[in-house]
Amino acid sequence: MADSLKIKVSIANRVYPLTINPDQEEGLRKAAKKIEAMINQFEQNYSVRDKQDVLAMCALQFASQVEQKTIDKANVSEEVELKLEALNDILHQHLSA
Repeated sequence: MADSLKIKVSIANRVYPLTINPDQEEGLRKAAKKIEAMINQFEQNYSVRDKQDVLAMCALQFASQVEQKTIDKANVSEEVELKLEALNDILHQHLSA
């Protein structure tokens, strides 16, 4: 990496040194904070102490959010396509009249 940046992020009481592009720093730091917050939430709400179990639940939570957004986006795209087709039909009716 030509303009690389060395940072350290802490997740589940472990420090991970990373070499990244400078434009990735904010996103990585925010992601690490979200993971830490979720770890704390799982540990408090479910009395889970095994870090592997907590991290697996975090991974599942984040993955399900990504999948749900993909599903929601597909549904919105389908609705938009149907509305555009209806508008197109209306335009064709008015232009051919």
